Amino acid sequence: MTTREKRWAVADLPSLTGRTIVVTGASSGLGTVTARELAHAGAHVVLAVRDLARGSSVAATLDGSTEVRHLDLADLSSVRRFAAEWNGPLDVLVNNAGVMAIPEARTVDGFEMQFGTNHLGPFALTNLLLPHITDRVVTVASNAHRRPGVDIHFDDINFSNSYSPWRAYQQSKLANLLFTRELQRRLTAAGSPVTAHAAHPGYAATNLQGRSGGAVQRVVLAITNRFLAQSDRMGALPTLYAATQALPGGSYTGPDRRGETRGHPAPAQLSPQARDDIRARRLWELSEVLTSVRFPRPRSGGSAA
Repeated sequence: MTTREKRWAVADLPSLTGRTIVVTGASSGLGTVTARELAHAGAHVVLAVRDLARGSSVAATLDGSTEVRHLDLADLSSVRRFAAEWNGPLDVLVNNAGVMAIPEARTVDGFEMQFGTNHLGPFALTNLLLPHITDRVVTVASNAHRRPGVDIHFDDINFSNSYSPWRAYQQSKLANLLFTRELQRRLTAAGSPVTAHAAHPGYAATNLQGRSGGAVQRVVLAITNRFLAQSDRMGALPTLYAATQALPGGSYTGPDRRGETRGHPAPAQLSPQARDDIRARRLWELSEVLTSVRFPRPRSGGSAA
């Protein structure tokens, strides 16, 4: 038996008593697991979901303090309403909700659905809630952003000319990481103690793949889920780690084995594009124009996990 460092697991979660955490997309998949473990550790968890009935059913199964609020990230009016109704401090925002490699569609506001749901919705939500946030923002990304050729299509951000489900998904996940990078830069410049982090689940078996693409693609993903994917409980570990551990701002966490597809939380790799400050600022400025939401003055104080 080696003396290797102990690998972080759910059992290592600290007590979160007295802390309030919002988890978007908490009515299924990784969001449910994330909400369950945070609530079990003592946090008051707000399940931000599109389907209130489904969210309430999930909340009823959780052990701890929870509430359910409506949020549709594909509708900026819903995002604004959620933020406007928030009162009091918010320790942690977990931007978990997302869609993956779906057929071409548009959000309520006319944006390509994956870019709108996975990036613009969380971008607006984070900035609107930022005056309330005391600790950190965690955004769930994907190692799909490292695939060859993935970039931000600034000349056709909505894939209006030639839509590719996977390219659109990969763009949205790269956008998550550029958002985290620029958010941290702005927080640091403002002298805020709030930090921004990203995490990815590796290849985890969730219902996200079940909503991807056509019938053939769903069958292929179901097979790979069964034989190659790790459990959703393991897939949620990097997010839980990023939401609760002492980490430097701008951190990126993923699984530590098999090319970051499975395992326990560890520092994850960023593509050169995801480390590009010019891309990050350009995307931020474009996102402000598209959402009409700007970086606010964040809280001047707060507590760290």
